[in-house]
Amino acid sequence: MRRRTRFSTRVLPDGTLLQNRLLAALPTAGYDRIARHLRMQSTVVGDTIHEGGRRINDVYFPNGGVFSITNRMRDGELVEVATVGREGMLGIGVFLGDRSGSGRTMQQVPDGPVVALAVTSFLRETAIDGIFRAMMASYAQATLLQTMQCTACNALHDVSQRCCRWLLQIHDRVDTDDFPLKQKFLAVMLGVRRPTVTDALRTLKGAGLISTRYGRIRVLRRKRLEAASCECYAAIRGHFARLGL
Repeated sequence: MRRRTRFSTRVLPDGTLLQNRLLAALPTAGYDRIARHLRMQSTVVGDTIHEGGRRINDVYFPNGGVFSITNRMRDGELVEVATVGREGMLGIGVFLGDRSGSGRTMQQVPDGPVVALAVTSFLRETAIDGIFRAMMASYAQATLLQTMQCTACNALHDVSQRCCRWLLQIHDRVDTDDFPLKQKFLAVMLGVRRPTVTDALRTLKGAGLISTRYGRIRVLRRKRLEAASCECYAAIRGHFARLGL
């Protein structure tokens, strides 16, 4: 079941409603303490938030949109290892003691600015034994499980199944059936060539599961898209649900 509800009545520094689930789950006192250090940062599709090997100065809590964490191979090819939306954060490696980006993190689907928090403030808050620290620990575990599942998925499942899984993950993170998504970015996420993505989308479109127009995709038959996906979509959702995220 997709969650389309608002998550809190709190507002962010720019006056928009807070929808990031990690921040929204904080008790009032904890959120108010962190909110003083939050700021909004504009992003556009394709923007690099963190780069592999470079020092991270800020962590980010998406308030909408979808971001991908990718690994870059020696030949320059990218492949996605994790998808992040308003259920999570960008830069969880900092919590585990790594101030360098582990891969390239970039925006795939836009939906306004992201919520930024300086690493110094983040580390100060997570050093306190409380709910914020516990939430970050749970999210770090969920991210690891997601990465493991995506690794197995990329190795074992065909492009069509993986394409369905990725479209479902996007659909879960937006409040509309129609969202912007360029085929060249989808190719990067799936680790295949663009013509392969074109063929996969054409098959899904022919089956009536989705419709496409330049730069946009509309989900038409959600249940059938789930049935066409591999087991990894449900497994990843299960990991997050089990950890209360």
